[in-house]
Amino acid sequence: MHTDSLLYRLFQERPALAFTLAGLDIPAAADYRMQAIEVKQTAFRLDGVLLPPASHPEAPIIFTEAQFQGRPTFYGRWLAAIFLYLYRHRVTRPWQAVVVFPHPGVDTGCLTPYESLLNCGLLRRVYLQDLLGLDGLGLDARLARLIILDAAQAPAEARALVATPDPGADPLEMLDLVETILVYKFPTLSREEIRAMLHLPEMELKKTRFYQEVFGEGRQEGWQEGRQEGRQEGRQGGVADTLLRQVTTKFGPPTPVTRQRLASADTDTLLRWSERILTATSLDELFGDLH
Repeated sequence: MHTDSLLYRLFQERPALAFTLAGLDIPAAADYRMQAIEVKQTAFRLDGVLLPPASHPEAPIIFTEAQFQGRPTFYGRWLAAIFLYLYRHRVTRPWQAVVVFPHPGVDTGCLTPYESLLNCGLLRRVYLQDLLGLDGLGLDARLARLIILDAAQAPAEARALVATPDPGADPLEMLDLVETILVYKFPTLSREEIRAMLHLPEMELKKTRFYQEVFGEGRQEGWQEGRQEGRQEGRQGGVADTLLRQVTTKFGPPTPVTRQRLASADTDTLLRWSERILTATSLDELFGDLH
């Protein structure tokens, strides 16, 4: 399950989630927009920058990071990118940094040089594990918790989220986000199995953006054929299509060589590349060997 991209999607669709997880009470949260910003003349890239509207100069910039793999150099690299961003963009408003981990065991970065940022509240660490078993959570926090719920609990919670009214929001938005999480969480399930899990009529699921963009008829037919014949071609094609869109978004239009590399890779290789797409700063880093 490629959990990093799920959280970035949630931050993009529901910016208030970053504030909720970090325990922040910031005005005009609904007006924030998230961008992926590359700091020029460096290899740094900030995938989650929540920018407040210009009409609220008192509202801080929120730098978000979803870290689901332990990296000893994480804090140094991320905070260096943040400070370089503040310098390059001549930022004059306040800021805060929020990093989300699934559990403390993944928080393996060296924090000693940056403890003052933690102590003064500029840096906040969130462990999704702490949301397990809590009652009274809002919809945003429940969506984040769904990512780490075990397979036995996730279907019931997914159905409850879809059935919970979200005042002022399009009902399809919640369905789309829940469906996205389930597809990543249960990659071997077909569209029909996910629809049955959510207790939805088929036409309702087809209305979601995720279904139309990623889980459409062409991909589904290939996936079903692969399942029926005991092969992985259908799933492999779906993963390759998704990764191609991610590569295009992050690095620009792919070359014929890149397209061929994605088309010819096996499923395990595609999944490894998918895990690296959010942290890779170049195609060489994406396709290269793990260090």
